[in-house]
Amino acid sequence: MYRVKRNKVSFSQKVAFGVGMFANQMFPATMAIFFVVLVEDLGLSLTMWAILYFLPRTFDAITDPLMGFISDNTKSKWGRRRRYVLLGALIMGVSFVIMWQLYKDNSLDYNFWYFLLWSIVFYLGLTIFSVPYVAMGYEMSDDFHERTHIMAVAQFIGQWAWVIAPWFWVIMYDQDWFASGEVATRNLAVWVGVGCMLCAMVPAIFIKSKSTLNEDSYVDITIKSMGSSLKHIFKSFKEAFKSKPFKKLCLATFLIFNSFNTIAGFSFFIIVYYMFDGNAGDAGIWPTLHGCIGALLTTFMVIPIITWLSKQIGKKKAFLVSQSISLIGYILFWFLFIPGKPYMFLFALPFFSFGIGGLFTLMMSMTADVIDLDELETGKRREGIYGAIYWWMVKFGFAIAGLLTALLMKSVGFDNDLDVQPEGAITGLRLIYSGLPILGTLTAIAIMWNYDVSEERANEVRLELKERKNENNYIN
Repeated sequence: MYRVKRNKVSFSQKVAFGVGMFANQMFPATMAIFFVVLVEDLGLSLTMWAILYFLPRTFDAITDPLMGFISDNTKSKWGRRRRYVLLGALIMGVSFVIMWQLYKDNSLDYNFWYFLLWSIVFYLGLTIFSVPYVAMGYEMSDDFHERTHIMAVAQFIGQWAWVIAPWFWVIMYDQDWFASGEVATRNLAVWVGVGCMLCAMVPAIFIKSKSTLNEDSYVDITIKSMGSSLKHIFKSFKEAFKSKPFKKLCLATFLIFNSFNTIAGFSFFIIVYYMFDGNAGDAGIWPTLHGCIGALLTTFMVIPIITWLSKQIGKKKAFLVSQSISLIGYILFWFLFIPGKPYMFLFALPFFSFGIGGLFTLMMSMTADVIDLDELETGKRREGIYGAIYWWMVKFGFAIAGLLTALLMKSVGFDNDLDVQPEGAITGLRLIYSGLPILGTLTAIAIMWNYDVSEERANEVRLELKERKNENNYIN
């Protein structure tokens, strides 16, 4: 075993990175809830919902590699990433507030196009923020286990978004707070947009970065060189996907996250229409508890266990164990969604929470290890490109999930205009709710079974990179 000196990162720096993760997760957590208002309160069709979910996220996924390339090659005394994180935070916060200023009195077409255009602006801001932000995390340490600790702290803080956001269900449809969900989203969007904008600025202000003004290896980013820059982007994208370990990380993440997000919105409809006969008032806080308790379990149970387990048995085995446990949760949901006994589904949540809870803590840490391999093979340090491609898979999964959610709901005969759903519609939702994530998770486990970047291999690579840098410094 190669033993190397730990490259420790201060707790304050980990927290600064984690505060940015809260914003990075609070926006999608809130969007998932607010999107129901588009159908339930504003009357948009499921087809419109699918388009609004799919197109902006597809645009976001397309712009990610470009942002990764720009971020990797930026020369600045403030470092490669910070200016973009700050700019993206501003665009995200302002556009999120404006995007949700929707009124039922407007026509369906007006609300559709208004929301579509502003959501594209929002997702542009998200790209400008998230790609360099994630790359910041990869750069913070080159130590195998310290990388997991950084991502564990970030996910611990980020998971609070999923604890807080489900309570919007309670606030939005409580008339002591707001007259309707439509009114609620307009007001809550201001608090979420401004609060998350400030959180997203924290990494730009407080995370240390080295000047890159004297970096000669960077590609010039100018209007004149845009054509050649696009060639570099395509080449970098192609080179990254030649990495077999990286392809495994991307595909496994896509399958798990995409299947999870496809069925995420089903929980509200299953609880309301199956367990409470279509009465959202009677359902009370149970949809909220489903999301909130799951997130609390992820925060206080899953992330610490996975971080410890990773150090004991390695990242790959920790991933396989965590995803296997999540399968138990998805199976239990089929049996524990019981009309008249809503508390029963809570017993599935500890198992279910290992799926997403273990995913990003480990996968982001493993991506950083793969970036070291890339540097060893190519001589280039490309956190931005790798982060962009990895999150491209995540965001493309989001887009596909939104499209699939609407299509699957229509395919089983679900009709949001009906208080009582057609026979078989809710059974269809429940089958998909358990079956689709099980299929996605099993496929992801099969893909990751032969992932071969162990701690020993990662430390070998790290030592080789250090020796190479020492030789270059000696020559210069």
